[in-house]
Amino acid sequence: MFKSGFIGIVGRPNVGKSTLLNSIMGETIAITSPKPQTTRNKIMGIKHLVDGQMIFLDTPGIHDPHKPLNTAMVKTARNVFGDVDVLMVLIEAGNRIYPDDLALFESLAPYHQRAILVINKIDLVIKDTLLPLIEEARLAFPFHAFFPVCARTGDGVPALLQEIQDLLPEGPPYFPEDMLTDRSERFIAAEIVREKILLLTHREIPYATAVVVESFQEVEGKDLIRIQATIHVERDSQKKILIGQKGSMMKRIGTAARLDMEHFFATKIFLELFVRVQKDWTHSERLVKEFGYDQ
Repeated sequence: MFKSGFIGIVGRPNVGKSTLLNSIMGETIAITSPKPQTTRNKIMGIKHLVDGQMIFLDTPGIHDPHKPLNTAMVKTARNVFGDVDVLMVLIEAGNRIYPDDLALFESLAPYHQRAILVINKIDLVIKDTLLPLIEEARLAFPFHAFFPVCARTGDGVPALLQEIQDLLPEGPPYFPEDMLTDRSERFIAAEIVREKILLLTHREIPYATAVVVESFQEVEGKDLIRIQATIHVERDSQKKILIGQKGSMMKRIGTAARLDMEHFFATKIFLELFVRVQKDWTHSERLVKEFGYDQ
């Protein structure tokens, strides 16, 4: 019997949703960083099994939005609730459940029969704290199942996947076997650049940037892709920081992004990066949509 279906991955910012997706896939499908709100779009990862197909939807962290960009991110996450066969709700292991987690639980009430609680980052706590945390969650919301995992190491992930497969309905494969994500090569390239900005810059810079790939050209007869991308920021001061002294920061971002792209696309990459100021773009509904964050 072949089983297939869609699985939503939801939770607060920085609980490890993208890391879990990458662990499940065995590939870097979604960018990660220690900074919250790294994921801005819904990202699909397609896991192919001999007798099934799991389509995972990684979503932005659910938080209290305060400007159009954040509103679009939270809307993207919440739209997944009713459109999937299984909901994986991630929280962090610890001594208690955060109030924001409890508020998320309440919003999932109509979908409790397909909701699984995944307690991530178990490597960071004493194991004796897990049972009380699971019991607190059990009293707070009628989840179908509870799974402690470490997305970083993969500990607990196989058991979680088996439970998900058991819950999926019988159905056909939705995507061809060689397809790992529905995202375009341009999107992947832009996200790789944005990941390096997240990792190499600080304070407001990562949150004030949007990356748009202007050109993605495979060079005929050569093992080469030429990519041109524009990094949009909100202020001139941010542009100066992003470029760095004599272009030093831009060079670091470009080199790190190029190396990751060459690994992902399995070819040589010629990458050109430009920086442009779009004043207060995160507060502009038009620009948020134009940069692809309201889908």
